[in-house]
Amino acid sequence: MQVQVLPGVPLSETQMNIQKSTRNQLANARNAFQGPTKKVLCVCSAGLLRSPTMAMVLNREHGFNTRAVGSCAAFALVPLSEALLVWADEVVFVDDASWDELSQDEKETVKELANTMMVLNIPDNFDYGNEMLEKACLRQYNESAGL
Repeated sequence: MQVQVLPGVPLSETQMNIQKSTRNQLANARNAFQGPTKKVLCVCSAGLLRSPTMAMVLNREHGFNTRAVGSCAAFALVPLSEALLVWADEVVFVDDASWDELSQDEKETVKELANTMMVLNIPDNFDYGNEMLEKACLRQYNESAGL
């Protein structure tokens, strides 16, 4: 059975890593008071080290409105959700493994809801805020985004 939370966007009820969102959450995702600043959703497996570091760097260096989430709902402090995908202007997966956590249906959902998406190659061997991690995040993001 397919569910539609947005016109023309079917979402599978069997998805496990992308959390379902309420109507209120989906409405808040487009709150106009957030302003015109680019909104970037940063995704790693658990949303604890790489994606929060990426979010911090993109906010500091580019002034983006950022959020960090995990693609593995079983481990993520803040799991990837439909509302956050709707909220984001751009979704950045820090590596193939974070992207590959998702089922094929979930990958299709990300592709349908994300305005722009990229997958980087940030290894999972850094502490949060590590200087080398910050440099890798900025360099790879800027290269992928053409900045």
